[in-house]
This record gives sequence, structure tokens and C-alpha cells, in this order.
Amino acid sequence: MALRARALYDFRSENPGEISLREHEVLSLCSEQDIEGWLEGVNSRGERGLFPASYVQPAGQQPPPEPFPPPPAGYPFPPYGGSYQPSQGSDDDWDDDWDDSSTVADEPGALGSSYPDYEAAGGGASGRYRLSTRSEPSLGPRGAGHPPGHPHPPGGGGAAKSSATVSRNLNRFSTFVKSGGEAFVLGEASGFVKDGDKLCVVLGPRGPEWQENPYPFQCSIEDPTKQTKFKGMKSYIAYKLVPSHTGQQVHRRYKHFDWLYGRLAEKFPVISVPHLPEKQATGRFEEDFISKRRKGLAWWMDHMCSHPVLAQCDAFQHFLTCPSTDEKAWKQGKRKAEKDEMVGANFFLTISVPTGPGASLDLQEVESQVDGFKAFTKKMDESALQLNHTANEFARKQVTGFKKEYQKVGHSFKCLSQAFELDQQAFSAGLNQAIAFTAEAYDAIGDLFADQPRQDLDPVMDLLALYQGHLANFPDIIHVQKGALTKVKESKRHVEEGKMELQKAEGIQERCNIISFATLAEINHFHKIRVRDFKSQMQHFLQQQILFFQKVTQKLEEALHKYDSV
Repeated sequence: MALRARALYDFRSENPGEISLREHEVLSLCSEQDIEGWLEGVNSRGERGLFPASYVQPAGQQPPPEPFPPPPAGYPFPPYGGSYQPSQGSDDDWDDDWDDSSTVADEPGALGSSYPDYEAAGGGASGRYRLSTRSEPSLGPRGAGHPPGHPHPPGGGGAAKSSATVSRNLNRFSTFVKSGGEAFVLGEASGFVKDGDKLCVVLGPRGPEWQENPYPFQCSIEDPTKQTKFKGMKSYIAYKLVPSHTGQQVHRRYKHFDWLYGRLAEKFPVISVPHLPEKQATGRFEEDFISKRRKGLAWWMDHMCSHPVLAQCDAFQHFLTCPSTDEKAWKQGKRKAEKDEMVGANFFLTISVPTGPGASLDLQEVESQVDGFKAFTKKMDESALQLNHTANEFARKQVTGFKKEYQKVGHSFKCLSQAFELDQQAFSAGLNQAIAFTAEAYDAIGDLFADQPRQDLDPVMDLLALYQGHLANFPDIIHVQKGALTKVKESKRHVEEGKMELQKAEGIQERCNIISFATLAEINHFHKIRVRDFKSQMQHFLQQQILFFQKVTQKLEEALHKYDSV
């Protein structure tokens, strides 16, 4: 006898292999055993597929007391610790057990397979600092002071209270507030910082820079393959990643990239985390889409590996190195990343900046540099949009218009040749053949035009898409720095009016300096990588253009030589 169940709620299928349910609908279950929160069955319309187990009540059971059921584990997206949420309608659903609801990070030693464990803060920890910007004495490392670049919190337990404080932003949804920048600048951050978490800013020839990665590496993305699960009822594309520093290949789905992006975007408010290629609800398995996405992911990966901070991030290293088949290790590293305490205001505690003579920043100069960069990004964004539109339109004309026009010319020459063939004179045969060859040459040139955008214009547009993502990030990064600068100006005004102690205002300025150092370092990295990328891409574009016109010239020269013997 078939197992029966009744639908408690409406459910609309959004992915292949799922079926829709209507409230009170009676279903036949293929099995009472759910698979990661999903059941398989047949609805009243005879459709067979998967649906959430918590949306149905098997026969003989009491309905749940709550008005709405919790969605099955991992559907449709994993829980995030911060404000980032992947967009709905994803082309990669969250329905497998790498994202189940168990908190494996709480298990002993469950800190991921790719990076070392650290001792608890309770005793004997090496290279672990407690940093605080609060107004009580701060605990340094065991028997040592603060690490370089972090100011001591102003005041102490017995310091006199100030009669004025720097006000909080009225807009509690601003990036400055949500990023934790405000709390850090106002001295409300406190946490333990491990040596491995420290992000160092150094003074380079162009000003503040992120300290270079001592072990640089690259990672290729190859061989996208279609794979299935749930006995072939669900399909997805897996990409092979081969990091150069391990040489060990791993396979990742787009949703794994999406999860990583979410974690990094939340953790690093003053770093431009490159955007992923856009999602697509339909046509996900078409060859052109898969190829375009792979190229977009390759650019994304290049920028991740090239960034001195992002490349060394624990979550990114876990993503690159955790074996695809080690499910438990993946979950452990994933949960560790999601439980990271050095986010928000505490993130800024991890930034170590230059100290000593000549290392201080002139805030007016910083403000001028940031304003200049803001104007630069606005202009670059406008020009990138214009170039992208122009390139896209030109590519469309090449694929359709130019090909059609050249082949129309070729067809006309062919008609002329066919007309001349009506003349049976022997001395005209060579001319007829030469004109027919010219027709074929123009037909071939039309095909060359149609194929050319893949070689030169498409790579340019791929690069522009990546940089449009970066340009979209910088307004928020600049907003955090501007917010910190506003607090400094306010504290200085309070000091001049005798309403705030100088020591407290200096603490605010020191913390603003940390944010300013990080912002300038990120700006310098952006310019450095921009020059590298656009130099390389423009060289590639012009080289491909030259090869293209050489092919066209070759076709025309071949046709011309046919007339030599006429």
C-alpha cells in the first residue's frame, strides 16, 4: 500500500526535479525517509519529484503547532552571519549536505582542514592578542605590549569622564554603522587577534600598501562538467580548480563561490571583494553560458589570488584546498568561517599600520586623496559603461550586420560568375573561376567577422564587467573612511570647546588613521592591478585585431592572385 501524506502549505517548485504542492493536497510518498530535508513523491496531478519534508504531514501524524514550517536544511540558501544574502532565483540551489544545520565547528578540533588550530584564549596561547578600544585597560599578549600599529585605548579605569561624547549617526543603516566602522572609531571594539589574522599595511613608494603575500600563487579554473544528484533528478555544473601552491585539484559548484563571496564581503568592509559573474535562472547548461561563466570566474579568481589580503584569508584557502570528497572537513571549515569573530568593529582590530617618525597621516591630505579617487571612480564607471555599450553594439553588428553584408557581396559576385558561365568561350573560363573564388573569399570574410568578437571584444567586456563590480564597491569603502573622518572633526571641535579630553580625541584620530591607512592601501592596490589588467587586455585586443585583418588581407590576396592567369 502506498504511503500517503497531506500538504500543509503551498510549495512552488523552482528547480528541475521539484514538484509544486497545494495546501491540503493528498500525495503518495515513495519513501518515509527524507533526504536532507526533502521527500520524494507523486502529487495529485501525477507529477513525481522532490518537495520539502516539513511542508507535508504523513498519514497518522499530528500537524505541527507552528503556523509556518521551517524550510528544510540548506534550502534555499545557507545561514549567513551577516547582512549579505545571495539573490533569490539562484541557478544553484542549496540542497546538499555540505550546508546542513549541524554546527560541526563546535566539535573538538573542528577548525577546517586547511589551516591550523589555535589554543583557546584561556591560557598559554602563542601569538594571540586581546585588543580593545574601550576605555578600560587592555590586555596585551602574555607579558608583552600591543603589537605595532594598534594604539593603546585612551584613558584608564580611573580617568575622568568627559563632559561630551562624539555623537552616533542617526542613520543606523548607513555603511559606516553596519560595517562596524563607527563602533571601532568610537572605541567600542574588543576581541582577541591571532597573529594569522593580522593585516599589515606598509609604506611603499606610492604610499600605504597592503603587505605583499610572501607566498604568491595562482589558481586555474578548468573543465566545467555537468553532474547530477538525487538519482539524476538534479543537475549542476562543477568546475575544476587547480591552485599552483598545492597542485591538488578540487571541484566547486557556483554556490560554493557564492558562499565564499558572501563571507568575504561581510568580513572585509574596506576591501573591494570582486563580484562574481551574474546568476542565470534559465539556460544554465548551455555551452555558451558555461563558457562565459568560466571566463568570468577565471577573472574573479585572478583578482582573488592577486590581492595580498584576500589570497591569504582562511576561508579562501579552505575553499581552494579542502578535498572535494571530504564532506566533514568542508563543513568544519565552513562553520569556522561563519563563526569568525573578527568581523564588524572587531575586523578593524586586525589591521596593523606603520608607526614611528614619518608614518603619521595628514588627514586633510587623506581627505583630498580620497575625494580625488572618488571623482576618478565616477568617471571610470561612466566611461566603462560607455565602452561596454559601444563594444556590445559593435560585436552585435559584426555577428549579424557585417557578416550579412559581406556575404551579400559574395552572393552578388557568385551571381555574376554564374552569368558569365553562359558564355562558352574558352578564354573566359579563367575569369569566371576567379570571380567565383572572389565570391567565396567574401563569404569567408563574413564568417571571420562573425567569429571575431569572441577573440577581442568579448574579453574586453568580461574585464569591464569585473571592474564595474569593483567600482560599485568603492562608494561603501569611501563612506566608511568619510564617516571616520567626520568623527575626528567632531572630536576636535569638542576639544576646542573644552568639552572633551585631548586624550580621548587622540584615540578617535588614531583609530581613524587605521581606517585611512587601509583605505589608501586598497586604493593603491586597485590602481596597481588596474594598470596591469588593462595593459594586458589592450595588448591582447590589438594583437587579435591585427591577426583578424591579416586573415582578411590573406583572403583578398588569394582572390587577387586568381586573376594573374586570366
